[in-house]
Parts: sequence; C-alpha cells; structure tokens
Amino acid sequence: MPEKFIKPDIEWREQLTPEQYHITRESGTERAFTGAYYDCTIAGTYECVCCGRDLFSSEAKFNSGTGWPSFSEPIKENSVIERQDISFSMVRTEVICSRCNGHLGHVFPDGPPPTGLRYCINSASLKLSPK
Repeated sequence: MPEKFIKPDIEWREQLTPEQYHITRESGTERAFTGAYYDCTIAGTYECVCCGRDLFSSEAKFNSGTGWPSFSEPIKENSVIERQDISFSMVRTEVICSRCNGHLGHVFPDGPPPTGLRYCINSASLKLSPK
C-alpha cells in the first residue's frame, strides 16, 4: 500500500479550488460535459489533483458518451481504492485515491474489453501531465 498523504482540512481548502474541494473532499460530482477532461485526447498521465499520485493513463481513456472522463483501468492496481457507496438510494462502487483518500468518481461494469469496466472520473479530481 502506498504511504498515506494526510492534511488538515484547512490546508485542503487552501490548496484546492472550491469545486476541487467539493468533489475530492466532500464526494461531490461535477455536471456532465462541463469538466476539462471529458473530451480531452491529449496523451499523458492523469494524476490526483490533491496529492499528485498517478491514477490513469490516456491509453486507457475512452469516450463513454457520459460526459465524464472514462477509463478502462487505473494506471496501477494500487493507484485507487474501490468501496461501496450507498448514497442517494443507490448502490455504486466509489473510486478514491489510494494515497490521499480523495473522491474521484465511480466504477461501473459497462466498459469496453478487455476489463469491461468504466471508471467514470470527475475532471476536477484530476490533473493531466502531458507526455
């Protein structure tokens, strides 16, 4: 397991924009088709906006038509943690950064081969590092 990256709430608020804070620290969701990366085709690595951990590669990114960046798999198996989310009277699988516990989005079993997964991630939780 990667070493945890922990900060007091006041430091997260100072580091992040209000939207980034709401999404990553309060499990918010950006509106579909509004995020910076939902239709981005630049090659590179998507990092956690909170701690800089490498999360997803542009090679695993695909256009799901949902309005959020979608990936078929994380860049490394231990880059993210998946846990059950029962908010809003739904049962989903939440995806969080394994280093700082920042909320990223959710994973669904309707993605393309070979994984069949769709990691539906908020743009505001990511920072693209171009190749």
